[in-house]
Amino acid sequence: MKTKFSLILLLFFALVSWGQQIEVSGVVTSASDGIPLPGVSVFVEGTSIGAVTDFDGKYTIGVQSGQKLNFSYIGFKAQSIAVTNQTVVNVALEEDVESLNEVVVVGYGTQKKADLTGAVSTVKTEAISRTPAAQITQGFQGQVAGVQISSQGSPGETPQIRIRGTNSLSGSNNPLFVVDGNFFDNIDFLNPSEIESVSILKDASSASIYGVRAANGVIVITTKGGSYNKKPEISFSSYVGVQRAQNILKMANAEQFTTFALESGSQAEIESVEQAIQRFGRSRVNPNIPNVNTDWYDEVLRDAPIENYDIQVTGGSDKISYSLGGNFFSQQGILDMKNSFNRSNLRARIDAKATDWLKVGGNVLYSNAVQYGDEGSAWQLTYFAVPILPVFDNNFTEADPLPYSDAREIGYRGSQNPFPLMDNADRRGERRRIVSNFYADFEILPKKLNFKSSLSYTYRGTNERIVQLPYFVTDEYQRSIEQSSITLNNGVGENYIWDNILTYKNNFGEDHDLTLIAGTSFRDEYGRNFGASGNFSPESSFVRNNDKTWYIQNTSPDSRTAYDGGFRNYGFSYFGRAEYQLMDKYLLNLSFRAEGTNKYDETYVYLPAIGLGWEISKESFMDNVDFVNFLKLRASWGRVANDAVGASNPLSANSITTVFNDTFYNGIEFETVEDDISWEFTDELNIGLSAYLFDNRLSLEADYFVKDTDNLVINVLQFIGTGSSRQNVGGVRNKGIELAATWRGQFSDDFSYSISGNFSTLDNEITSLAGQPVLETGTAEARQRIIVGQPINVFYGWEIDGVYQNEAEILADPAAQAAIAQGTDISPGYFRYKDRNGDGILDAEDRTYLGSPIPTFYYGGNIGLNYKDFDLNIAFYGQGGNVIFNSNRQEVIRTQGRNIDADLAINRWRGEGSTNSYPSSEGYRQVWNQRLSEFFLQDGDFFRIQNIQLGYTLKQEKLPEIRLTLTADRPFLWTKSFNGFNPEVGFDGRDTQTYPTPSVYSLGVQVKF
Repeated sequence: MKTKFSLILLLFFALVSWGQQIEVSGVVTSASDGIPLPGVSVFVEGTSIGAVTDFDGKYTIGVQSGQKLNFSYIGFKAQSIAVTNQTVVNVALEEDVESLNEVVVVGYGTQKKADLTGAVSTVKTEAISRTPAAQITQGFQGQVAGVQISSQGSPGETPQIRIRGTNSLSGSNNPLFVVDGNFFDNIDFLNPSEIESVSILKDASSASIYGVRAANGVIVITTKGGSYNKKPEISFSSYVGVQRAQNILKMANAEQFTTFALESGSQAEIESVEQAIQRFGRSRVNPNIPNVNTDWYDEVLRDAPIENYDIQVTGGSDKISYSLGGNFFSQQGILDMKNSFNRSNLRARIDAKATDWLKVGGNVLYSNAVQYGDEGSAWQLTYFAVPILPVFDNNFTEADPLPYSDAREIGYRGSQNPFPLMDNADRRGERRRIVSNFYADFEILPKKLNFKSSLSYTYRGTNERIVQLPYFVTDEYQRSIEQSSITLNNGVGENYIWDNILTYKNNFGEDHDLTLIAGTSFRDEYGRNFGASGNFSPESSFVRNNDKTWYIQNTSPDSRTAYDGGFRNYGFSYFGRAEYQLMDKYLLNLSFRAEGTNKYDETYVYLPAIGLGWEISKESFMDNVDFVNFLKLRASWGRVANDAVGASNPLSANSITTVFNDTFYNGIEFETVEDDISWEFTDELNIGLSAYLFDNRLSLEADYFVKDTDNLVINVLQFIGTGSSRQNVGGVRNKGIELAATWRGQFSDDFSYSISGNFSTLDNEITSLAGQPVLETGTAEARQRIIVGQPINVFYGWEIDGVYQNEAEILADPAAQAAIAQGTDISPGYFRYKDRNGDGILDAEDRTYLGSPIPTFYYGGNIGLNYKDFDLNIAFYGQGGNVIFNSNRQEVIRTQGRNIDADLAINRWRGEGSTNSYPSSEGYRQVWNQRLSEFFLQDGDFFRIQNIQLGYTLKQEKLPEIRLTLTADRPFLWTKSFNGFNPEVGFDGRDTQTYPTPSVYSLGVQVKF
């Protein structure tokens, strides 16, 4: 054993000392001023041998002849120098202004980051790839100030995105996605590995050049291409993981529910408990409760796999560059049913230098996705299902395919069991996309004038098949073949965009730089939809377990329905932009777009924008301010238009039947109210500051914006009659502050770190309703309002002033006594509401505004650590200032025979002094406590660890580069008071038990050859 160990040691030292060893020394200085740089990392490439410069910038290191020395220092560009026989290597490092010289993709062109005058942010592709998800937009969350994302948990579902608030009540508020020149409403067909860059145009001055589709901001995405004069590089990446439900909602167990039912005083509730005992037996632990204790969320949820496989080939010669790739993504849903999403992508891109003056190229992406949708009602049924009911009831001996339990057997009104709907549904949807772009770029005057013509084409095909399959439990509890159904929805769409752009660049002397862009754009969008449905016929060849028989031809002819529809929108635009720099520090950016479409009566819109910039750091008075490397003040204004509002509905006539003198008459009723809809315009002012400080270690971005939509489309009530029309007479304002900062530092020669964060505020306010006092939204049970001076869809109801603890408090409250006099039952354990107007009566006049569904602030950040070949990244995200309506809790209060959440079961009022916030079991379902109040609105504040990734990268000569990763995505969530799965319930603020977003734990590998 000792001999073997000695041989291993000898071999090790022999390998270490192999080759001609040279001792190299030198001084590292700053190229700009010659000052020595202490703390510079000096490494022998491909090894772990390293050194650090001292206070005078000096270093000494051992290296073999032919190896390379790598020099790196925060705030400076890295350098690599080959060592032959020299013993002295002095290095002058240049300041790393890469972030300032970084080319950012903007509307119809590019700009250096230092030259931007608007609010443009970029998302690093590494940050996107850390998130294991079907939708790349989920990886944007928390990465950019001013961008809010509400995630969706169902496989394949697209997150909701808002850039700087909500601008429209009638149209879409989603941003425009521009992918290689193509326009999209969502990018569910893209995989992170296919993306080269992401730019987010947040303000109107940056986005307006894209015209009427850009009212809600623009996200510009460029897919990967090859590189000229590069050997072929093959890269393979994959991850596999498991998804697990997070923050599972705790519901009352059997003992808590039984106690609640017995305390309620409801005879129906008590009898149902007794019937459950008779049917399922008594618990051996507590004979007063049934021998059933079903955790319904535990039953419907499952751990689900997620996996991704990707291969890319890139390279090029001196004339041609190419990129080829393929990807497969698969995700099962955490809802225990046929619920999944699979997507396969193929992509190819080629660019060629046809001549010295002509460059041509194109790219094509084909995507095919198959999604099995979830049963949306399952979440509410799971919430409502009582724990004294099992999933299966073996008393149903003739059930097919399974003996599902039925709550009606123990006295409740509905079956409550979600599994019959989950197990007997097949919701298959298929989406095909072809995305292509071809271009020719002519250099008319070398490096000054060029003309580019590009044609983008997109095909989208959708095929959806929804089948409700039969099942049998009892004659009253079944879905017969005649009740089973099939629904087909098919759609085809095409989109053409032809852009022609002339670009002129020139320098006039040393102080004047000018770039002019002029172009035209033609777009043509076409869509056709067809659908049919019917109920299956017992006489047909339909077979439950054979999907080859699931066709309309196997339905009853008299049950069949069909629809057919389509659209075509087209437009033509002229646009231009002028970028002028004076003395490389004064910036002017002007743009204009005139766009005409066939959608509204007002054919053309005109969208101007202006941006100004002042690079203060280049002024002479900043020469001695050493800690400031770059400082720029920005100001911009722009106008955007929104064509996402539906066109005016024409007047129509409807057939009616009425009665005169006890006789029926058929007639026609003519509409007298007509829509008057045109463009929604938004004007936005943005003032910003960009800075790089302390040798570029600290970067700062700060923006203040005000967005005004002054011709918001709203419903206008008529002076005569009950009808309303949609008109451009409303107004809404969004304003806020956005801050983003990044600090990069180094603990030692092989240990570096970065800390970044962003924080955004949002103040949303209705500014005009054309003289109308209020527009009611929401539901009758949970009223929301649109009113001047308040945010969109503010909740409107009663404030709670505690809980009546005894009869004396009820007798002392005039509002309670007035209600009792009108026949309302009020007892200790009931809510006490605020009589806001002090008239001694609790009525609608005592309502007030209880909170907004729109967060007033949100934030995100990253902490990155790099130690030798290891790296650790931690991302976080949060928001607050909003409230969430717990609609399930209110629904339970309004309807007997449903379960309650554990929070209410534990904290219910049980006697004087027990609580001043929760009602009693007896009062829970009484009319007095059912009105919309603060009790049903919960604080929306939350903080989440968004992503944790640990990586190890192995780089050795003659070996492929290998990277291994361990990732925990969304592993931790803290909420202030929200009682549910996910506080991201959508932008209306109503929690109806949406599909929870799971945590994902995955292992990944990347290999480059």
